[in-house]
Amino acid sequence: MSQDSIEMTPFGTRVPRQYVQEIQPNSGLKQRDGGSNGMIGSASNTGARYQMERKFGSLSILALSITLLASWESIASGFSEGLTNGGPAALVWGMLLSISGTMALAMSLGELASICPLAGAQYHWTALLAPPKIRAFCTWMQGWITVFAWQAAGTSICFLVATQIQGLMILNYPDYVYERWHGTLLMWAVMLVSLAINIFAVRSLPLLQLCGGIMHIAFFIVLVVPLVLLSPRSTSKFVFTQLLNENGWKSNGVAWCLGMLTVTYSLTGFDGALHMSEEVRNPAKVIPRILIQTIAINGTLAFAFILVLLYCIGDVDTVMSTPTGYPIIAILYQTTGSVRAATAMQAAITSVGFVSNIAFLASVSRLTWAFARDGGLPYSKFFAKVDGKYHIPFRSICLVSVITMVLSLINIASTTALEAILALTTSSIYVSYTIPVVLMLRKRLLHEPITFGPWTMGRWGLAVNLYAIVYAIFVCIFVIFPTEVPVSATNMNYSGPVFLGVLLFLICDWLVRGRGRYIGPLKELIQQAAQTDR
Repeated sequence: MSQDSIEMTPFGTRVPRQYVQEIQPNSGLKQRDGGSNGMIGSASNTGARYQMERKFGSLSILALSITLLASWESIASGFSEGLTNGGPAALVWGMLLSISGTMALAMSLGELASICPLAGAQYHWTALLAPPKIRAFCTWMQGWITVFAWQAAGTSICFLVATQIQGLMILNYPDYVYERWHGTLLMWAVMLVSLAINIFAVRSLPLLQLCGGIMHIAFFIVLVVPLVLLSPRSTSKFVFTQLLNENGWKSNGVAWCLGMLTVTYSLTGFDGALHMSEEVRNPAKVIPRILIQTIAINGTLAFAFILVLLYCIGDVDTVMSTPTGYPIIAILYQTTGSVRAATAMQAAITSVGFVSNIAFLASVSRLTWAFARDGGLPYSKFFAKVDGKYHIPFRSICLVSVITMVLSLINIASTTALEAILALTTSSIYVSYTIPVVLMLRKRLLHEPITFGPWTMGRWGLAVNLYAIVYAIFVCIFVIFPTEVPVSATNMNYSGPVFLGVLLFLICDWLVRGRGRYIGPLKELIQQAAQTDR
């Protein structure tokens, strides 16, 4: 191949000009078909051509992103563990630390998205950034970890929505007997409706997510106003300085760190917009801005909601011992003194969670489709097909939905077992964030050439990357700690063992199915990069 047929990619890898043209570094995938339908195409391992429609504008993808994250709703659903581990001090100050660390991660990933905005996101950047000798293996591991993380996160959202409905049933019908299989059936119902919307109402998805974004903001106001006006008041000393360590830890510092993870979870999954990049107009400029706006909006609302909850929590013991399983329901009932009012207020939170589940299915199915398109999944050619009528990855959407419904069956036997699998969410997602940022930091430290997109952090990039990595490592360390001591089978934190099991499975899969066969995203580009880098 002649030298003049070679040019540099954004990350400094030499590839044939014909393949570089498949990926426009500053504008995502090259526009094809020209006309007003906004279709785009990408090359796959088999040279097939896939069509997706760019139907999301700046406002609709922002609405999808903030609704998908649903941070203040997540705080409302799961702040109880933070009260016993760390207490109010961990929730308040931990939220500020989480916002800053997550913003650093969002800015780091946003810079990468501006260079190469594709649905695969993290694993695609890993393929382009990793050293040639380990490129295929790193991409394989990154892709699978990201897919597993998002599958667990989507199932977790579905589980929360279903059990919140059960909590409202307990509130309204005290004689109702809570059964785990009821929760499983509710999860199926939630997922089937989300599936139907993602397939048959896909063109309405931007409008639906826009409505979800409005609900996200409006319901915050609707809930906060009565809480502030009607609830008993806690002292500022309790809210900002009270540190609780009721789960047996000898160190208050460990308790504080574990309490902080409660609010960290509410900002996990901010990369949803990344996986919709191939359906967003002008993604190289829009997606980085959306990531930053998502953290700014959701972080502000979540922090404000934590303050409101702590100031209006009333009797902590009563709230924590609620039979509904959700302290927020007890707080709403305690505030209003009305079952109907508490039900309506909690229904508002649950409805946003439902819309968030629709967005989760859309995002994780695109990620799964992208990984299949690049040959990572078993039967990749089958799952990489895009439906010609709706221009959606129909088979990947169904795959994600079926896996969620299968996982929900575990809840019938043991909620603890299901939660052990869902515990994979935070650790694996943060690992998926960290790998490409570490590789980008390596590029910066070695002063290797990088052609940035329209959004870049400039001279602040090195410091932001470093802080993002330190924060992510901090989260990954404490996310595997048990929530209380002594540790038993019921209170064991299974995220560490489950994540280790996943890694072992992926390594075995690599040895059996991937090694020598899997190259990664845009096979021709990576093959040529490997040849020219040697």
